[in-house]
Amino acid sequence: MTNVETVRATSAPDRMSIKNWLAVLAVTLGTFLVVTVENLPMGLLTSIGGGLHVSNGAVGLMVTVSGLIAAATAPMLPVLIRRTDRRVVLLGLIVLVVLGNLATAAAPNYAVLLLARLLIGISIGGFWALAAGLGVRLVPESYVAKATSLIFFGAMAANVLGVPAGTLVGDLTNWRVAFATLAGIALILVVALAVLLPKMPATEPVRLRTLAEQLRTPAVRVGVLATFLLVAGHYGAFTFVSPILQDISGISATAVGPLLLGFGVAGIVGNFLAGSAASRNVRGTIIVVSLALAVILAIYPLVGGTPVTGAILLILWGVAFGGLPVSVQTWIIKAAPDATEAATGLNTSMFNLAIALGALFGSLVVGFVAITGVLWVAAVLVVLTSLAVRSTRV
Repeated sequence: MTNVETVRATSAPDRMSIKNWLAVLAVTLGTFLVVTVENLPMGLLTSIGGGLHVSNGAVGLMVTVSGLIAAATAPMLPVLIRRTDRRVVLLGLIVLVVLGNLATAAAPNYAVLLLARLLIGISIGGFWALAAGLGVRLVPESYVAKATSLIFFGAMAANVLGVPAGTLVGDLTNWRVAFATLAGIALILVVALAVLLPKMPATEPVRLRTLAEQLRTPAVRVGVLATFLLVAGHYGAFTFVSPILQDISGISATAVGPLLLGFGVAGIVGNFLAGSAASRNVRGTIIVVSLALAVILAIYPLVGGTPVTGAILLILWGVAFGGLPVSVQTWIIKAAPDATEAATGLNTSMFNLAIALGALFGSLVVGFVAITGVLWVAAVLVVLTSLAVRSTRV
């Protein structure tokens, strides 16, 4: 989600047109798509593992591979493409989504599956690197905030609708059908972007120097560390949410999709509640919400042993985690008011890296300990967040 392309188009009209909004909606569909593609393996973990005859831990590496590649791509792609028209680059990235999902759906073995996730990782990191800054290129200045909010809403909607819907398609048919369906949606998006997006040449090359400079600011460093701990802890456990629900709580595989939908809705609630609270006291909000999430993760193996308690804890998990990204982003904005875009870009790269490493440590814990162990390790990481934030003010 790196905001790197912030030069306003000189041809942007004074008034909004339908085509302006349709272009923004097309980019929103893009953020919806790439986040769905990134996270869908979590909902289909057991199905993929069974189909390819590999362990849940091995399937979890699908998220690790795409996350690592996305973390590297997000800051590097804008530097590599230099003055290339952003419209052309975006189209190419969504073509990679098409190819990556088709390769996933047709993968005859685990090795091909991981290679397909390399393509997915490039598309995720690259698309976010450009999409977050497109509001200033597509709409007049007075509409930039609304356009940017809509673009980011695509990511939120992916967790509420995209991943649960993809999981449901996989449960009702086959996990390969779910990824093939995403390839079809991506192909439609290629056409929409080609028709709706204007030419968007870069006026100057993007440099990484400002990103490195932000690490010298203590509050930014703490914010980035908070992102790493929270996201690594959450995704370390959430990557295995399907076997957690089934093995610990005794919830049927067919109920996982609807429950993930509830998780997503709860995340939206948490997002708005924490967003409001963080505007008044960002430090206190992060501490309270991270402690709440840590408690939920820690007690899940102890009290989540029935379908009812497991479902309740999952919803509370959604509320707690839903409030954390917006809280940390508010912290980042306050920590770097004069370089928000650079700090946000750094934070986004760390977000993707944390997804990858969180899934990796989760895979290792599941492989060597047990599914309950991943919840307790995740709780420890989240607790460390509150300690880090407590030592610094913005």
